[in-house]
Amino acid sequence: MDKHISPVGWYVGTYILRFVELEQQGNFDEDNRFLCWENTVLVKAKDKREAYDKIEAIGKEHDYPYKGGKEAVDVQWFYEGITEIIGVYDVLEDGSELYYSESRRKLKNIRKLIGKKDDFHR
Repeated sequence: MDKHISPVGWYVGTYILRFVELEQQGNFDEDNRFLCWENTVLVKAKDKREAYDKIEAIGKEHDYPYKGGKEAVDVQWFYEGITEIIGVYDVLEDGSELYYSESRRKLKNIRKLIGKKDDFHR
């Protein structure tokens, strides 16, 4: 099986948007901190190249200036790019695995990652 092709034709992709107030100085200073959204989407595609194009198009839909907040400040979410594309290997249904990651961690660090049920209802 080609590692670039999902056998079920679905891909999970993540892209980053960066928020700026357009009148602020330093919007392109690589050492500045910015509010970012890391968005993950599901796309139907024949391969990773097509998935990339679809994910990029989705991300760029959010890249435009507008008036934000009560003060109607000129702001924009800048599309920065795609960070990951993963093929889905299960038929999609309730409980299907979309993707996984593998790592080695200390038990105490694993447990720090775990949230309580109420943590997910905020």
